[in-house]
Amino acid sequence: MTTPFMAATGFFAEMDFLKVEFSESVSHVRLNRPSKRNAINDAMILQLQACMLNLPDTVRCVILSGEGVHFCAGLDLSELGERSAGEGVMHSRMWHAALDTVQLGRVPVVAVLHGAVIGGGLELASAAHIRVAEASTYYGLPEGQRGIFVGGGGSVRVPRLAGVACMTDMMLTGRVLDAEEGHRRGLAQYTVPDGKGFKEALKLARKIATNSPLSNFAVMHALPRIADLSQSDGLFMESLMAGIAQDDDTAKERMRDFLEKRAGKVTKS
Repeated sequence: MTTPFMAATGFFAEMDFLKVEFSESVSHVRLNRPSKRNAINDAMILQLQACMLNLPDTVRCVILSGEGVHFCAGLDLSELGERSAGEGVMHSRMWHAALDTVQLGRVPVVAVLHGAVIGGGLELASAAHIRVAEASTYYGLPEGQRGIFVGGGGSVRVPRLAGVACMTDMMLTGRVLDAEEGHRRGLAQYTVPDGKGFKEALKLARKIATNSPLSNFAVMHALPRIADLSQSDGLFMESLMAGIAQDDDTAKERMRDFLEKRAGKVTKS
């Protein structure tokens, strides 16, 4: 029987734009501006960065979701105002630093998507490692209609999932993708009925949390970098990562368990 989620105390409890809970090796982090469709203001993005940087050592996986009807409707445009070019660059770089702690932090992140996954919300979702979309999910990048450009890493991460042509269409025409098309395009790996996203994410997160931490770290940090390298450089980095991972004590123990038939074999679920 698993331990129920308990509300965070201390540092995490002081975050007014996030709700943070813990259960054994899994943390549940919820965007908490439901009245604003969880639109991201500066305080929220900085709290998310601080949360990811200060997770307890016992946490092996994070579930990221949104409170209320929507995952995230994007950047809170009421805070955008009129910025100089330099101020715009620095604001974008603040988002980059925060979302890097999601994609390139210490532990994998499973995002539960529902309702609006728009603009900065899609940028945030694309920084997660696994995305579970409920049937109500819809994706959009309305920046083109608002005279602005993505600034939270979307131009880097979204095309790696859905392709440059798809993102171009979404930004130029305002095209909105529903949950099923988003799944076909690669914006989510799993689709589930409404209300079932967290249950599926928790099942995945608990499975991920049992992996070797070094193996998870290699998948998170080495795999995307290898994909950006030439074939020869990628193969060399793969060899280095394989050697490092198999030298880990946890990996050696798990290999012994498999060879001595104490571990289950891969089967079709």
